[in-house]
Amino acid sequence: MKILVTGGLGFIGSHTVVELQNEGFDVIIIDDLSNSSIDVLDGITAITGVKPHFEKLDLKERSKVEGFFATHNDIAGVIHFAASKAVGESVQKPLMYYENNINTLVYVLKEIEKLEHQNFIFSSSCTVYGQADKLPITENAPVKPAESPYGNTKQIGEEIIKETCKVNASLKSIALRYFNPIGAHPSTQIGELPKGVPQNLVPFITQTAIGLRQQLSVFGDDYPTEDGTCIRDYIHVVDLAKAHVVALQRLLNDKNESNFEVFNLGTGKGSSVLEAIKSFEKVSGQQLNYKIAGRREGDVIAAYADTNKANNVLGWKTELTLDDAMASAWKWEQKIRNK
Repeated sequence: MKILVTGGLGFIGSHTVVELQNEGFDVIIIDDLSNSSIDVLDGITAITGVKPHFEKLDLKERSKVEGFFATHNDIAGVIHFAASKAVGESVQKPLMYYENNINTLVYVLKEIEKLEHQNFIFSSSCTVYGQADKLPITENAPVKPAESPYGNTKQIGEEIIKETCKVNASLKSIALRYFNPIGAHPSTQIGELPKGVPQNLVPFITQTAIGLRQQLSVFGDDYPTEDGTCIRDYIHVVDLAKAHVVALQRLLNDKNESNFEVFNLGTGKGSSVLEAIKSFEKVSGQQLNYKIAGRREGDVIAAYADTNKANNVLGWKTELTLDDAMASAWKWEQKIRNK
């Protein structure tokens, strides 16, 4: 079966391509390489022994999207990762985020509606919950006004898919709401490759440990948490990637209960920023140079998942720990700097 993965050379996309190929799917990758590298293709090939078909394509160019789908009209499913994803950057560049995350989704969905098999997995985010009233967060938690344009694009994206599913019974879709993906493939062939200054905690940790960054800033130590720092649900990217394969198979095998479903993907455990730093220091043996800085706009206090629905309905659960993820991230950082 031919599966299209948009943004398939990105962090989560590339790991998902590996898991799809491990399950025997024929994968086509679209990526514009704006926040990824063509070298990732070699990493995927090294792990799986199969080089996926790749097309460099900017999904903002509607005519090119139409042309691609006209050529590949036998696609059985689409996993849509392609999007800008940094909370802080979205606050600075809202229009870029709306154009890149919303327009591209609409163009892809319009083309999927022309296909015989309309199976769609959407890369969503726990940011749709904002600061949830109750922890852990279930899928029934209210969607709050977004704290950032990035979070808003995920909310709007889900609404677009849900409303399209209402009027198109042939479209089957699952929105996967990720908590905080970290780590790297155990082979160290692929991992997180941020361009420029990292927007996420773990690459900043590893880049500081290896000497690329002078110091790590911890944004706020005055939150109402045990150690004053924000709490997040850090999930190993390999566990996360496997969930996409399970979700896709659910749609392909007509196991979905409605044509728009939502699942939280996390570990179910919250860890503070300082706990994450301690985990890294433990597995790496490195002392990290960090300082406490002021709070960052757009950050919620705490977010971690209730994973019961993903565990029981989707039939998926995490297997890897925070320490596993930190160890793999450190091995990956050492490998890419020693190239």
